[in-house]
Amino acid sequence: MNVNRDATVGGSMSAGRSGYVVGFAHTPKEVEEAQRLRYQVFVEELGVNAAQNHPEMDVDEFDAYCRHLIVRDADSGLVVACYRLLTPDCARRRGKLYSDGEFDLGRLASIRASSVEMGRACIHPAHRGGAVLLMLWSAIARFMRSERYEHLIGCASVSLADGGANAVAVSKHVLARYLAPREFRVTPRNPFPVDAVDRAVSNEGASVPPLLKGYIRIGAWVCGDPAWDPDFNSADFFVLLPMYRLSAQYARHFFGSEKPVAPTARAAACA
Repeated sequence: MNVNRDATVGGSMSAGRSGYVVGFAHTPKEVEEAQRLRYQVFVEELGVNAAQNHPEMDVDEFDAYCRHLIVRDADSGLVVACYRLLTPDCARRRGKLYSDGEFDLGRLASIRASSVEMGRACIHPAHRGGAVLLMLWSAIARFMRSERYEHLIGCASVSLADGGANAVAVSKHVLARYLAPREFRVTPRNPFPVDAVDRAVSNEGASVPPLLKGYIRIGAWVCGDPAWDPDFNSADFFVLLPMYRLSAQYARHFFGSEKPVAPTARAAACA
């Protein structure tokens, strides 16, 4: 199991004004706490059978290669939110990214060595105010800056519980407004059938999930048509955030300035 230093200054959990602390997991026990939270959300709340792969924990083949970012409630000490990050060196050790299973990422070959994949975002339902998500993103942004990585990538899901109507509306909305330049577009291996669903159901406009909406707000592109993930019953969009595109508002929040530091060196190899 990978143990890594914290994304915050000094390598310790960083306390926020909102009563939470954020930092990377240092021990297998802390990683298990994140996996138990993922189980609670993905299996118990959302009913995702694919995540029911371990007694009361969501565990997969990538966890041992990832850095696990966690947020604790300062009063209870419980882990209430988590993310995981797969760095390029760790992805090479694993042999692939998680996203490689859903998309042909061939056009991104030139940026893979500078890209960190984020995933398994999870927040306990009692703590889903904006403060927790901003703490996670701030820690990720500071990690990217300190390690000199240039691109954040990952999948953002839209539930198909309604039969796919909202996924169709979201697809039309985001691809019309936030589509990546051609050189960064990807192809889903198992495409979500937008056209077929569009003919079968009606929709009244897009309800963009908070995570995808947040990625777009901070400057991310959507890199093409969604993939269909039958295990999680979702349409998944591949997103790409070049750090130079981080919006001025969020850059000031994360770094205290309008632009992140320009990359000048590569991060250390995966431990």
